Amino acid sequence: MTVCCPYLCAAEQKARTTYDNILRFCDDPDVTDVIRFLRAREVVHYQRFGEALRIVTDKLDSKNFYAFNPEFDRKK
Repeated sequence: MTVCCPYLCAAEQKARTTYDNILRFCDDPDVTDVIRFLRAREVVHYQRFGEALRIVTDKLDSKNFYAFNPEFDRKK
């Protein structure tokens, strides 16, 4: 699993914990199937946010990244 910024992924982790807690108390197969799907979706979201964060931080040092390009902020 990819490590992600806690501020970006807190909602996914909280939702996953909530789904785990619901699964502990629910015995209706129709409900548990949906909750398992939602829990799996939150795991994937957490992983994708982690990957996106890694890609963005890797690109921050790029010469063409406008937010960190000194030429962008230079007065003419």
